Amino acid sequence: QVQVVQSGGGLVQAGGSLRLSCVASGSIFGIRGMGWYRQAPGKQRELVAGMPSTSTTTYADSVKGRFTISRDNAKNTVYLQMNSLKPEDTSVYFCKVVDGLGTDYWGQGTQVTVSS
Repeated sequence: QVQVVQSGGGLVQAGGSLRLSCVASGSIFGIRGMGWYRQAPGKQRELVAGMPSTSTTTYADSVKGRFTISRDNAKNTVYLQMNSLKPEDTSVYFCKVVDGLGTDYWGQGTQVTVSS
């Protein structure tokens, strides 16, 4: 009933940009927050950028100044604009939606590969 669908990602040269999108739909008990995580090979999933409310954002130190998270509340969509990409940004990126009860819903993941 709850769908979290991601789009975007792909292959880009170092210094380039990509934008990820994530839309939530279906029977969900409100949306408390949305965020982006990534999981590189052999590493644990880490928070990249979060937006617990429409006016609050948080970023991992490694992406500050380069990535921007935003929301379109009318479309239940969250975006991650990634600029000045580095090879170390290469990972599978996951969208997470947290409903009003604190339940997490995850997108399917999308590959981002940055070449040098």
